[in-house]
Formats: sequence, C-alpha cells, structure tokens
Amino acid sequence: MCHVSFTLDGTVHAMPTAHWRVGDYLYIHGARASRMLKALTDSDACVTLAQVDGLVLARSAFHHSMNFRSVVAYGRFERVDDDAHKLDTMKAFIDKVAPGRWASLRPVSDKELNATTVLRLKLSEASAKIRSGGVKDDEADLTWPVWAGVLPLAFTPGTPITESDSQVADFPPPG
Repeated sequence: MCHVSFTLDGTVHAMPTAHWRVGDYLYIHGARASRMLKALTDSDACVTLAQVDGLVLARSAFHHSMNFRSVVAYGRFERVDDDAHKLDTMKAFIDKVAPGRWASLRPVSDKELNATTVLRLKLSEASAKIRSGGVKDDEADLTWPVWAGVLPLAFTPGTPITESDSQVADFPPPG
C-alpha cells in the first residue's frame, strides 16, 4: 500500500492506494471520474511506501524504535492513454497481487478499460530509508531489569474464504 499526497482545491490530501512498479515507473489506477487522479496530473505529488519489520523495545522509552523499509517519491503523475500499455501494466498489477492470475481471468472489456484511469510516476526523484538491527541503549541503562530486544513483525496471508457461488472451490497455489 502506498499513500499519495496531493493538493486539490487548495487542500492537502493523502490517500492510501494500491500500486505497482514496472521498470522506472510507479503505477496507480482508479475510476476515470476520480478527482484525485485528475489532481495528480495537474500538480506535483508525494508518494510514500513503508513496511514495518519489527518493534525495537529498549530499556528506556527514549530508545524504542522500529525496524522498517520506506521510500518517498516526488513528481507529477502522467496518464497512460495507450490501451495496450494500460492493459500491460494492469496485467503486471494483477500478477503482482497473485502471480499468474491474469491468464485465468475473463478478458477486460472495452467498457472497463475506458472507465479506468492508469497513472504513472517516473521514479527520478526518490529516497529510501531503512532501519534494521537491535536496541541501541545507553550503557548506563544496560543493567535495567526489563526485557529488551526486537519483536519481528510479518505480513502473512490468512486462510482463503471462497465465495459460495465460485465455480472453482480450491484457491490456486502461488505462482
């Protein structure tokens, strides 16, 4: 998940949205009528992505932290108007979510394609930040009698819940 920050009608907004990357571009999509997507082509935006990998629990509140990976990108989004390019990037998105799934889906209709806006942001101005490792307590705190260490966090999928009217009962294994 990424958060896209932009200005619309003089007000700052930050919206969570799905994203995917192909080469040097970050892509997002939405409904053709979306005010956010229109605003993103009219002015600069800031996109942030972050993943928390663990909680760093120190002996002092001041030294608590998180292990994480993050990226911040700046720029102006551009519309992807070429239908073949739109389809190629939408395939990349679906196959990012569930590898190989695009090939098994009903083809996208012209109506669906026309109702969808795909935007891309060239990743020419971006910065990454990573924090990893353990606790960095002051030496004077090392004898304080409290647990100190890293509580790892991980994102894992749960058990699939099949729709009652699904024509296929088994969830396909990842590609």
